[in-house]
Amino acid sequence: MSKYDIIVLGSGPGGYVTAIRASQLGFKTAVVEKENLGGVCLNWGCIPTKALIKSAQVFEYLKHAEEYGLKVKEAEADFDAVIKRSRGVAEGMSKGVQFLMKKNKIDVINGFGKLKPGKKVDVDGKEYSADHIIVATGARSRELPSLPQDGKKVIGYREAMTLKEQPKKMIVVGSGAIGVEFAYVYNSMGTEVTIVEYMDRIVPVEDADVSKQLEKSFKKNGINIMTSAEVTKVDTSGTGVKATVKTKKGEEVLEADIVLSAVGIKTNIENIGLEDVGIAVDRDKILVNDYYQTNIPGYYAIGDVTPGQALAHVASAEGILCVEKIAGQHVEKLDYGNIPGCTYCSPEVASVGLTEQQAKDKGIDIKVGKFPFSASGKASAGGNKDGFVKVIFDAKYGEWLGCHMIGAGVTDMIAEAVLGRKLETTGHEVLKAVHPHPTMSEAVMEAVADAYDEVIHL
Repeated sequence: MSKYDIIVLGSGPGGYVTAIRASQLGFKTAVVEKENLGGVCLNWGCIPTKALIKSAQVFEYLKHAEEYGLKVKEAEADFDAVIKRSRGVAEGMSKGVQFLMKKNKIDVINGFGKLKPGKKVDVDGKEYSADHIIVATGARSRELPSLPQDGKKVIGYREAMTLKEQPKKMIVVGSGAIGVEFAYVYNSMGTEVTIVEYMDRIVPVEDADVSKQLEKSFKKNGINIMTSAEVTKVDTSGTGVKATVKTKKGEEVLEADIVLSAVGIKTNIENIGLEDVGIAVDRDKILVNDYYQTNIPGYYAIGDVTPGQALAHVASAEGILCVEKIAGQHVEKLDYGNIPGCTYCSPEVASVGLTEQQAKDKGIDIKVGKFPFSASGKASAGGNKDGFVKVIFDAKYGEWLGCHMIGAGVTDMIAEAVLGRKLETTGHEVLKAVHPHPTMSEAVMEAVADAYDEVIHL
């Protein structure tokens, strides 16, 4: 039996990052992976979707070339080539993780790992032991009883990335990050897209102003949006799909070639031995303490399988914190109130901290500032005037409570707010930190100035 200090189950952005940090700390480490290194994020999620989105954005630029004083003969989307490029980007990233495993002397054990009592892992019949075993098995597309996926006409995100033909009509059920990103991609390339959202607004976890702006931008681009709506059944017996949608006005039947189910995720915790070891689970999540220890000594869990936000950067941060604690380092527990969320449709959406409504619900006296990109020189020059930056501060102490952005490149800008909040920056300090001009990022300073009635360019 092979013996390790640490074995990590799963090699997504939680698992492989955990393994690398463990190796850096001097632990003899192994990773168990049943598919491709990098997990869903690198192979079927974050990375290949961004490649698809980039193709869509380039195509959009070409279609609007005349607005930039350029003449381009009619641009055409080669759907197969777009998909192929996306897969190539994913494969390149997965090979990069293979290199990192070798560089850090981490053993990769291919196969399906199952936890055993006594700090052991069974991988397809072969046993391995470790002082510490970390579960990072991630999640997959969740299926609704009313929307069973057949992988052909009713699909999840995996199939949406590798369709053989571009559908003429697509229904996207759910308007979280996955739903709106695919809606944007397919709409940009010419598919007629309808979004069906159960809540009363799209991207419902975002600030209400952001939801309103994204709906406006999407509708301008020809995306149909149905909110307070629910798909109650699908009929796949014909050539396409007929989806029955229940709304406040009654039932409606929509026809499409494909229905994409984007209604959240289901954790991969079945058949991995949790019951055999006695690890506590609640509502599809493994219960852990602030340092990701389960109720059974020597077993840990990070990432989507635990109750925190199901985001790649959260899984990575949790894994690093977990192994640093195992190594005896002084670590502070993760601040889940300062985790940025990013959605990469166009316009992009990024946020951190409290929404305006959440701050009001807490009874906090707040100052709110907003700066539209229509007043930004850089946004005007770039032809990206949709959107705004919105900031929320505690009126009494100047604490930066929340920041919400929608517009071009905002997923790269949100880090300023994350760092500022981590450092307990006040509104006055942001205001007096000179931002470069002309940039999209100066909209943060301008929004803060608006909150404090000092805005110049509005």
